[in-house]
Amino acid sequence: MAKVKTAFFCRNCGSQSPKWLGKCPACGEWNTFIEEVIQREDKGSGRLTPGGRQPAAPVRVTDIRFSTDTRIPIPDEELNRVLGGGLVPGSVVLIGGEPGIGKSTLMLQVALKCKEHKVLYISGEESEQQIRMRAERVGTTNENCFILTETNTQSILQHLDTLLPGIIIIDSIQTLQTDLIESSAGSISQIKECASELQKYSKITHTPVFLIGHITKDGSLAGPKILEHMVDTVLQFEGDRNYGYRILRSLKNRFGSTSEMGIYQMNDSGLREVVNPSEILLSQRDEPVSGIAIAAMVEGLRPMLIETQALVSTAVYGTPQRSTTGFDVRRLNMLLAVLEKRSGFRLGTKDVFLNIAGGIRVDDPAIDLAVVTAILSSNQDSPIDDKTCFAAEVGLSGEIRPINRIEQRISEAMKLGFERIFISKYNTRGIDLNKYPDIRIITTGKIEEVYRKLFG
Repeated sequence: MAKVKTAFFCRNCGSQSPKWLGKCPACGEWNTFIEEVIQREDKGSGRLTPGGRQPAAPVRVTDIRFSTDTRIPIPDEELNRVLGGGLVPGSVVLIGGEPGIGKSTLMLQVALKCKEHKVLYISGEESEQQIRMRAERVGTTNENCFILTETNTQSILQHLDTLLPGIIIIDSIQTLQTDLIESSAGSISQIKECASELQKYSKITHTPVFLIGHITKDGSLAGPKILEHMVDTVLQFEGDRNYGYRILRSLKNRFGSTSEMGIYQMNDSGLREVVNPSEILLSQRDEPVSGIAIAAMVEGLRPMLIETQALVSTAVYGTPQRSTTGFDVRRLNMLLAVLEKRSGFRLGTKDVFLNIAGGIRVDDPAIDLAVVTAILSSNQDSPIDDKTCFAAEVGLSGEIRPINRIEQRISEAMKLGFERIFISKYNTRGIDLNKYPDIRIITTGKIEEVYRKLFG
């Protein structure tokens, strides 16, 4: 009987060691090594390339030929935007998200919409009947969409060589298992080996591959960190279960920007693309309410208006509370310190709560002025006109700083019917204000000026 071989793997980076180590020498994390059963095949058996193809040989960079169609357009504008304009042939895209967030629904919709390409949807979690039920609910059919329920990578590669699909979708990478390693499916060694085989097939055949991945309790992708280094693009599919929309973000993209964001709305028939994000990020109300300010932000190339909500109240306990939802609490503390030190507003003994309406998370510093005005509005209990929006950064000395792409923000505010927008007076250089006749552009340089123009 052959002796069982084991090895130790780091849960964080996937580094392998013949014995247990307290600290990983590769990533420096402590107590991350776990033992797994591993039994590789004999070296003489080797590993065949997909379809028996010959190994690659060195080629001059000037001799490399590529088609003029360098990207595959996907009939999903939000996914196209996040990917950088389409799907690159031979790329591996990893999509992560919480259970039940809609990853499988999104990928099945992509498979059913790509009618010009042969798509193979490989599922290790659902049966063929369950996928058919989901497809019926989505309400889209595609004769070029094939379903395969298989978890063994050797069998999958055989089907790939027979079918020769144009796009491959794996749901999910944690369910696959290779015969080259004897550890259980979902282990670090299995995930790394299966991803390596699929990556090799993708690069040799120039076939794009989507990998659906699970995430851990702390929100990171399950499996070794090396999995994120192996793939070309890492997408995060997120959203609040209390809201009906989902956000697709790019955490890594070798072929495009990582600042793009796609927004979907979950309904009975699947995921609907949200062309105008402001429709779900702005609340509708009958009467003015204090503590509400509208900010003009830019996410990637897309301008949008969001609603900031603030509540300032007297602190009941000795230490005032500072709580935020969708905004960095450290930046909130900085803005409160600026209001206290530079502008003379006594907020040090008051509780301050800040919320970005809709549950969206914002990192754009251009919403600083909206956050400040919402706090001042709640503190004064004086509502701000609902046809007024803000687009400026606040500096440590209390000055209103300029921001980039101000013209796009003004155009978006004017398109949505806003009558006034507050910007920095240093942002008007090179801008023709006569291009925006339907909106009044108010330039300011200090927080005190904004306060006087809003509240008198």
